[in-house]
Amino acid sequence: MMKKVSPPAPAASEAELTLYSSIRSLVLSARNTVARGVDLVQVRTNFEIGRHIVEYEQQGEARAAYGKELLALLAERLTAEFGKGFGRSNIAYARSFYLAYQARRPIVQTASGQLQSGALQPEIVARQIFQTPSGKSERLFSLSWSHYVFLLGIKKTDERDFYEIEATSQDWTVRELKRQFDSGLYERLALSRDKDGIRQLAQKGQIVSRPQDLLKEPLVLEFLGLSEQARYSESDLEGAIISQIEHFLLELGKGFLFEARQKRFTFDDDHFFVDLVFYNRLLRCYVLIDLKIGKLTHQDLGQMQMYVNYFDRYVKTDTESATIGIVLCKKKNEALVEITLPKDANIHAREYQLYLPSKEELQQKLSEWVGNKFN
Repeated sequence: MMKKVSPPAPAASEAELTLYSSIRSLVLSARNTVARGVDLVQVRTNFEIGRHIVEYEQQGEARAAYGKELLALLAERLTAEFGKGFGRSNIAYARSFYLAYQARRPIVQTASGQLQSGALQPEIVARQIFQTPSGKSERLFSLSWSHYVFLLGIKKTDERDFYEIEATSQDWTVRELKRQFDSGLYERLALSRDKDGIRQLAQKGQIVSRPQDLLKEPLVLEFLGLSEQARYSESDLEGAIISQIEHFLLELGKGFLFEARQKRFTFDDDHFFVDLVFYNRLLRCYVLIDLKIGKLTHQDLGQMQMYVNYFDRYVKTDTESATIGIVLCKKKNEALVEITLPKDANIHAREYQLYLPSKEELQQKLSEWVGNKFN
């Protein structure tokens, strides 16, 4: 008897594929939400563990002196009952975590009460709003425990707050957070701001409302894999950026979209090429980048001015903001830039480097800059 063969399934229509894509997105979103809720429960639990330890220690000098032994004892007993995740180092991090974040007072039932009653659920934690010392309401925690363990290593409160805000708003992984810290993002942004701007970094993160808010120096391009000592051309630099465009966009900052490389335009039968063209959705403007590996010249700045003028007159719409031009160079002469460009020019020269900067040097530079500018 011949086996009956089922007819092949009809090819999915475009509408069916769209439906499948929508449902798939819902499933993935739901799974991510559950995972994020579990992360938040872990963070909130560790905060409460730290609170209990600190409050126990504060009941007398004898208990405070017993600190190291107490952490070891708790780790041993918790690990025996609950398994991994309760080692001495993690218990110590929980204590440090509470000490660093205890100023954020909850205005709802505390998590310890919910934990004791068994009512703490991931979706509840994700919705909780807490009262900050400034009186403004915000979510108490929004990152994973691994994020907070890394943040605890940042001793300066303003800097730690900045990276927490940016990691949350930009949805950085722990790896991306570490890379931004290692590249000195906070110091590089602070060096281009006034006193109020530096304070705003700690309170609100990087707010992009004008062209200057996008700028930092140097741009750190260690991810390109190019050596400072090796010989490379501007074409090599451009090719490396394109091959690592996701990392380059992260380094550029918020709101950047990549549009084209070697963008050609013609003027009076002459062809011109812009190395890299981006669009910033926050400022609603084009951002043109020209790459220079040699000494920056006034001709480089003049060429970028011509590119910007062309985009402003023939490419951008009336509803878009003025085009920004950035000449990205290995070394610039600040005096040359100032004498070449008008003060209100939308042209900027910025240096890049192919290795991670020294945090100590950046911090020293920022300290000196703040002292000279505001004293």
